[in-house]
Amino acid sequence: MTKIGLLSDTHSHWDEKYLYYFEPCDEIWHAGDFGSMEVAGKLAAFRPLRGVYGNIDGQDIRKRFPQVNRFTTDGAEVLMKHIGGYPGNYDPSIRGSLMARPPKLFVSGHSHILKVNYDRTLGLLHINPGAAGVYGFHKVRTLVRFTIDNGGFKDLEVIELAE
Repeated sequence: MTKIGLLSDTHSHWDEKYLYYFEPCDEIWHAGDFGSMEVAGKLAAFRPLRGVYGNIDGQDIRKRFPQVNRFTTDGAEVLMKHIGGYPGNYDPSIRGSLMARPPKLFVSGHSHILKVNYDRTLGLLHINPGAAGVYGFHKVRTLVRFTIDNGGFKDLEVIELAE
């Protein structure tokens, strides 16, 4: 059983609440647009960090994190890409990979819109954690926590961060 803390689109914004809410987590995943190595460094110092770079990330982030990250955690294959779309409207840059070999979980960011959808066609769960930073049009900053247990997902929580 692995407890995951998921966030995206921090855009260089640091909030100590990230650590507070991710305290029970075994790993932290960032779905891109870190904005700074400082944010990545603080998260990585706290828990093992997986992530992808986003469209606003500079070369320092791009050297540390891939554009697409495919990995397996606790029996679940995960595919992560910052600009990925969502079921029924996947971004063309990732659609082929999703169709050829669907993971159990597809994680994306970019839209600043929290979405959790099940894609019945591909048999995968899609999560976009929304935006945890203050830059952008979103009204509420969000984080997501969930558990992966022997290839399955449970205990998904959406956390709203007050200003």
